[in-house]
Amino acid sequence: MSDTKVTIQKDGEVAVITITNPPVNALSGAVRQGIWGHLQDALADESVKAIVLAGSARAFSGGADITEFGKTPVEPGLNPLIDGIEAADKPVVAAIEGLAFGGGFEIALGCHYRVMGPKGSLGLPEVKIGLIPGAGGTQRLPRLIGATASLAPIVTGDAISADDAVKLGIADKLIEGDMLAGAVAFAKDVADKRPLRRVSELDVPAGDAEAFEKEASRLIARNRKLQAPQACVEAVRASMSQPFAEGMKTEHDIFHSLREGDESKAQRHLFFAERAALKLPGVDKDVKPRKVEKIAVLGAGTMGGGITMSMATGGYDVTIIDLNPDNLKRGLGIIENNYRKTAARGGFTEAEVEDALSRIHGATDFDAVKDADMVIEAVFEKMELKKKIFADLDRLCKPGCVLASNTSSLDIDEIASVTSRPEDVLGMHFFSPANVMRLLENVRGAKTAPDALVTANTVGKQAGKVPVTVGNCNGFVGNRMGAARARQVHALMLEGAMPQQIDRAAKNFGFAMGPLATNDLAGIDVGWLVRKERGEVMPIHDTLAEMGRHGQKTKRGFYIYEEGSRAGVPDPEVEQLIRKIAGEKGYTPREVSDEEIVERLIFALINEGSQILEEGFANRASDIDLIYIYGFGFPVWTGGPMKYADRLGLRTVADKLAQYAEVSGMDELKPKPLLARLAAEQSSFADYDKTR
Repeated sequence: MSDTKVTIQKDGEVAVITITNPPVNALSGAVRQGIWGHLQDALADESVKAIVLAGSARAFSGGADITEFGKTPVEPGLNPLIDGIEAADKPVVAAIEGLAFGGGFEIALGCHYRVMGPKGSLGLPEVKIGLIPGAGGTQRLPRLIGATASLAPIVTGDAISADDAVKLGIADKLIEGDMLAGAVAFAKDVADKRPLRRVSELDVPAGDAEAFEKEASRLIARNRKLQAPQACVEAVRASMSQPFAEGMKTEHDIFHSLREGDESKAQRHLFFAERAALKLPGVDKDVKPRKVEKIAVLGAGTMGGGITMSMATGGYDVTIIDLNPDNLKRGLGIIENNYRKTAARGGFTEAEVEDALSRIHGATDFDAVKDADMVIEAVFEKMELKKKIFADLDRLCKPGCVLASNTSSLDIDEIASVTSRPEDVLGMHFFSPANVMRLLENVRGAKTAPDALVTANTVGKQAGKVPVTVGNCNGFVGNRMGAARARQVHALMLEGAMPQQIDRAAKNFGFAMGPLATNDLAGIDVGWLVRKERGEVMPIHDTLAEMGRHGQKTKRGFYIYEEGSRAGVPDPEVEQLIRKIAGEKGYTPREVSDEEIVERLIFALINEGSQILEEGFANRASDIDLIYIYGFGFPVWTGGPMKYADRLGLRTVADKLAQYAEVSGMDELKPKPLLARLAAEQSSFADYDKTR
């Protein structure tokens, strides 16, 4: 049997089966059939003494094709295929040069030997889409390296480097140079070795049960609201107490239970949303990004430093420019310190830190932008300042240089208007801290060229971000929706809810922090200054800012902060201030339930999101979900606000909004036209996609 996605050739007594299913050799039905057919051919050929299973330099295999979920199964399934590989009476060697993730790693575990190239990596990332490994990963890996050592890669989904794979005993050899030649040579060396080591037949190495439970508790502590990390622990725990066949049944039952649940469906929604977000209306799929090697970042403050780190970590040569030498020196010091701290926590190796730092250069001369392929401006949120900078960039930058502003809300078209090349201008709105937060809102101006947008997405992706393209409106998508929620927070305080109740209700829903604690962390004065610029008011927040209560940095905000503590303590003075302002505004305090708090905060986001969709400033509802998951800490288990609305039913959301509009007297809570129409039609946001 032959298949264009899987080929076989002989190198002496070694049969080499190669997967060729770009981009990452996903294990589709056709690929599984191809591997199975060629495996049977090799086993039946008496001249073949050993078998090498290989992929490409980029990927051995990225895992199962999750687009097949819910469809009629194509035989052989992944589990029977792995069982067949493991049962082979000739040694099968997995040659892993690139990544082997998910089912790809599980196939490798079914092979009798594993060899890796220096840049190879292994991973079981199923937990990131709300699942556990479903083809023996939770049962074979513990039998190979021990249950406790298996927990971290399975529960976090984080990758294992080639060096670590060898140290752990997952990989049998590190192959330098030509992977295929090395794998064939290795296969020849082990061709006659018997008995063949079948991982499923091994006993889980004896370990310390107390150490296992301690490690399990540590790993799931960060994600107690999610089911999959805890399910991963349960499945690995089964490997210690159950024979392989029973453990596989436990894994199977847990996997299928999770797969049918709302949580995994929400996380799979986000998986596909990331890919859909790169498909831009009006931009042909053949449009190529501009060549970007050198990036200039303007401003060595918090945002500029974080952006610089992201770009350097992504492999770009970065010049960070600040006209003030002291600011530049301080900014460069903070960047290095942040890298060192991250390395100390295990986030980077020392070599990676030195590599990234070697790509960062400082300059106090604006002329340093002349060689840049992309400039990212990250200065104060003042329109006149930004316009002056972009006029200078227009004069100094080479043709074709992408000119990006990190503005969080200012009009990109007005910024572009001072240049002679508005087609090169767009917004690249990073979220703070920019070296940590994954969201990148790329803002499309009226004249932004398609290839400039594709370039921004490509650069963002390489820098480890989740790029989402949005339209040019006040606050763009994320902050415009956030403003709608902030107005509800303010109104709820006027109506009788205190900061600690609002924050507690939000945390119980699944947010890491409540909105008022977040205000204190970010600085109450930040929003106050923006509102002053726009002529907007929020009496409670503004009064606190005018009193010098700017949040954690002043030890006073909505909460009191003891020296050295980031945990806020409720302040009776703030409660008195809220009640005083509420009385002056004519409010009579009432009991506000936690349910009302959560629904008004979440449904206000959904309502504004529906208006943004209808106005065309977001391309699809799933783009909004990405923005809120990766930029605003919306709970992952929901799939984002718009996905959550679809799950609840738009009729339910619309009815509740109408009810709260009446209770609060806030017309803005009335269902927006699109939400009202979709609710009446019993439709969903998922069905409303103007890009199709």
